[in-house]
Amino acid sequence: MKVLVIGGGAREHALCRSLSLDPDVTALHCAPGNAGIAEVAEVHQVDALDGTAVAGLAASLGADLVVVGPEAPLVAGVADALRERGFPVFGPSAQAAELEGSKAFAKDVMAAAGVPTARAYVCTTPAEIDAALDAFGAPYVVKDDGLAAGKGVVVTGDLATAREHALACGRVVIEEFLDGPEVSLFAVTDGETVVPLQPAQDFKRALDGDEGPNTGGMGAYSPLPWADPKLVDEVLQTVLQPTVDELRRRGTPFSGLLYAGLAITSRGVRVIEFNARFGDPETQVVLARLKTPLAGLLHAAATGTLASLPPLRWSDGAAVTVVVASHNYPGTPRTGDVIEGLAEAAELEDAYVLHAGTAHDAEGRVVSAGGRVLSVTATGPDLGTARTRAYEAVSRIDLPGSHHRTDIAARAAEGS
Repeated sequence: MKVLVIGGGAREHALCRSLSLDPDVTALHCAPGNAGIAEVAEVHQVDALDGTAVAGLAASLGADLVVVGPEAPLVAGVADALRERGFPVFGPSAQAAELEGSKAFAKDVMAAAGVPTARAYVCTTPAEIDAALDAFGAPYVVKDDGLAAGKGVVVTGDLATAREHALACGRVVIEEFLDGPEVSLFAVTDGETVVPLQPAQDFKRALDGDEGPNTGGMGAYSPLPWADPKLVDEVLQTVLQPTVDELRRRGTPFSGLLYAGLAITSRGVRVIEFNARFGDPETQVVLARLKTPLAGLLHAAATGTLASLPPLRWSDGAAVTVVVASHNYPGTPRTGDVIEGLAEAAELEDAYVLHAGTAHDAEGRVVSAGGRVLSVTATGPDLGTARTRAYEAVSRIDLPGSHHRTDIAARAAEGS
């Protein structure tokens, strides 16, 4: 199988790494890729938002499967352009991807499907915003209706901050605050059959102790020793399958990766948000534990044959990933800093470095090229071992001005 992956972040590096280890993959390509992906796949330059260009690249490569990683190309209809040319595609249509592209659309689908979620108001005027904020009270949860690269949500106890963010969004969803720990659960679906993956937990805030501003994610771990063993089955029955069934009923079947961001509240499981693609950095730890070859799973989703796939096989061990971010992230990040110690980090047992925002400079050195620069990932028989290995690998990397959280999976490791 010749596989083309679209995207250039750590999520795509994780996908490419797993695909490169799959004996059924005879050729692996990625566009646009990054400095780390170039070590496991042949990289190509393409405008990932241009469906015609992506389909043209897939045709020139003779791709048997195209995997669309990020949300923006999906919402832009890149998967549609590929399907029109006859390519098996892992990723939903533009209409189905509105599940992530519009918070208001997602709320409408959940209401129709009977999926438990936070009560919410969709607001477009200052008066509606003020009424919604007053109705729910603090802490305020304010979400930009559209795509915002993981940074469109503000959770704050300060009314002025909440109102300022809401007014800046245009169309905004204001909802009740959900208490309890958060869980990310991915599911692979062909539009009918839904195959859940293992749950993970990520860390959104920039600083230790969940302090600081929201980010795209500063680290993750899997499995969740504190979670109810029946959680995956419950979410499959009450959230994932009803959502897929409702989208098919509407004539816009969802095929690809359905990501449910969940809150385990005192009143039960509630959906915080849906995404239409693998989450970053949770993908890094979930794929680290998946023993079933990845290409066959994704191809089955792309071709409507998931029902005939054997049950997924998983490692009994644990995985932890720590994000190394550039100076000033999540503000305007500094780029172009030389990254040293990558080879030294890779020498560690069961640890590896996934590139997020990296590039090669004129001298061929690996340099930072984004806010989240690296996802340093490690596995082990338990969370404590995986965590120790991940942080040992982080300690060997030198990126001037960088920062990372030191408490990823700490509490879970103590309790496991």
